Amino acid sequence: MVLTGRGVEVVGTAADGRQAVEVVRRTGPDVCLMDIRMPVLDGVAATAELTRLGCPTRVLVLTTFDLDSYVYGALRAGAAGFLLKTTPPDRLVDGIATVAAGESLLAPSLTRRLIEEHVLGPPPHEGTPAELLGLTPRELDVLRLMAGGLSNAQIQDALVVSPATVKTHVNRILGKLGLTSRVQAVVLAYETGLVRPGREDGAPGGTRTRTPRGTGT
Repeated sequence: MVLTGRGVEVVGTAADGRQAVEVVRRTGPDVCLMDIRMPVLDGVAATAELTRLGCPTRVLVLTTFDLDSYVYGALRAGAAGFLLKTTPPDRLVDGIATVAAGESLLAPSLTRRLIEEHVLGPPPHEGTPAELLGLTPRELDVLRLMAGGLSNAQIQDALVVSPATVKTHVNRILGKLGLTSRVQAVVLAYETGLVRPGREDGAPGGTRTRTPRGTGT
């Protein structure tokens, strides 16, 4: 799908994951609506293949169930977010526009259950998790706030810095961790025990972790 002045334009469709990869490579859409369960190549594998190929197209995963075991794999594979297939058409169009703008999108009704069922990492511990040792103290602060569901504007207010500074920190976090999206950074923050759902995460100002929402990088 591509975004035009008139809204969303469909530039291609596919019957299975392998076709989806080929259509994306051929047409270069802004956003690919990726079904999870498809023949030949499922949505997780197709998303991973697009990431491996370096396709700039953003993948928005659609799932039928309010907790699909494949969703977590899709996010790890590089998807920009996910929505339920029951999402009303107007909200789906808004979601496509959000993802096309470079932001991440997590369906609020799914996020906490996804985290609690699939992303609960080790118990919080003293010091920095080994996977995050390459981040500066300020970048760790930003990652905690990202995982707490704060938007860039809210992080700006919490840390009393400029919008450009927040965006720079987010981009450096993704680069250092070898990640392609803000969603993956949030997942890693939970996996490593840097933050945990429903507890004080130690971020500046005592921010409590909460359900992440789609926010820009």
